[in-house]
Amino acid sequence: METQASLNYNRIASAIEYIQHHFKEQPNLDEVAAQIHLSPSHFQRLFTEWAGTSPKKFLQYISIQYAKKLLNENKGLTLFDTAYETGLSSTSRLHDLFINIEGMSPAEYKNGGQFLHINYRFADSPFGKLIVASTTKGVCYIAFENNETKAFQDLHAKFPNAVFNHHEDELQENALYIFQNDWSALSEIKLHLKGTDFQLKVWESLLKIPMGKLTTYGTIAQQIGNPKASRAVGTAIGSNPVAFLIPCHRIIQSSGITGGYMWGPTRKTAIIGWESARTEDQW
Repeated sequence: METQASLNYNRIASAIEYIQHHFKEQPNLDEVAAQIHLSPSHFQRLFTEWAGTSPKKFLQYISIQYAKKLLNENKGLTLFDTAYETGLSSTSRLHDLFINIEGMSPAEYKNGGQFLHINYRFADSPFGKLIVASTTKGVCYIAFENNETKAFQDLHAKFPNAVFNHHEDELQENALYIFQNDWSALSEIKLHLKGTDFQLKVWESLLKIPMGKLTTYGTIAQQIGNPKASRAVGTAIGSNPVAFLIPCHRIIQSSGITGGYMWGPTRKTAIIGWESARTEDQW
């Protein structure tokens, strides 16, 4: 049964999708509310509660022009340098947090998780239902998926030889606090990831992107010391096994277009806008 939180997210996602396709027309509150079959006043309250800002202001965040503006300003600096110099308060900067990444052993990687014991649970988030899984060493998987059966099947495909237990643990709980803007437990987050050395290096670089900021594939390639590897960086980002916590949603194309996202472009745009709304007052 769909929870109220999930229903609210789906309504807001539908509104965002409509705005994305009609942003040049600058639709007003009544027009967007009508698209999701809510009264303007109800839509205004729901949107403000969910996003922490008004629908009109949120439109500015999620439009392609917003992404282009970020890329075109501070031309003399890299996006990372700009972020560091103008940055957010320390409580909202993922690059100031001590998220520990441990790669799986060659045997674990090669054998599909053989001998690993993985706990998993389902949870609600502002962006729909998700599955989060952990080993004894750390969180190994987070993915957005409304269908619990499919969510588990996708997890199992990542670790076909592991032993699974439907069980909540502290590692998962610490990771989920991030959706509540609660950064107090992030220093306790441990990630236990299945990836090549190159993938792990890319994923670590993603953690350095401040909340509310965006960067490009090319910039990440430069950050890891391989400026010609933009395509390989894109492949590594596309295989990110930990949604939201490793913020691959903060990567956009050099043209300013938000680009694809493993869990859907509407969700990506929603997350970018949600983070922007929450960091606006901290500049």
